[in-house]
Amino acid sequence: MTASITRSSASGPERAVRFVAGALFALCALLAQAESVIRSAEIVPGDGGYVLNADIEIELNPRLIDAVTRGVSLYFTTEVVIERPRWYWLNETVARRSLDYRLYYHAITRSYRLSVGTLHQNFDELEEALHTMQRVRNWLVAETEVIQAGVSHEVSLRFRLDTSQLPKPFQVTAIGSSDWNVETDWMNWTFLPGAPGFR
Repeated sequence: MTASITRSSASGPERAVRFVAGALFALCALLAQAESVIRSAEIVPGDGGYVLNADIEIELNPRLIDAVTRGVSLYFTTEVVIERPRWYWLNETVARRSLDYRLYYHAITRSYRLSVGTLHQNFDELEEALHTMQRVRNWLVAETEVIQAGVSHEVSLRFRLDTSQLPKPFQVTAIGSSDWNVETDWMNWTFLPGAPGFR
């Protein structure tokens, strides 16, 4: 009876180098993915209350671009929550708003259409529609009477692709898929009514 021992093709140090190289490759792949971030945001006094201005940066990956060009509507939402801190209890939510967009390709006019409620705007290029969606201006987020003057308020803001409004087959595909995960982290800042709250 003979026994044979097959020596591993990689020694300990070689395996460590391969592991580090693999980890770096995975990290580079993550960094190369489309990033969604909120570049700036502020709440300022406006007509009828307080309005939000924000600049958001998103990039659609090739899979989403292909989906929208083939006629799949993509739904995006900008969400804001304004809270008043309370020392004796949890923060009090004084305003919670969402601004919903529908982005789709109109085959007859060969243009991209961006809808916000009942308002529609057509664009020749997808980038133009995305740029418009990423610039939030004068969005009324709180009436004057719900904001207490002279008291600091906490604001949370985020932007995301709402996969719950996709057609059912795409909802299933979107589960656990990074291709359909387009969202920013929550941006948090404090603002004092009557003064801009910059971040």
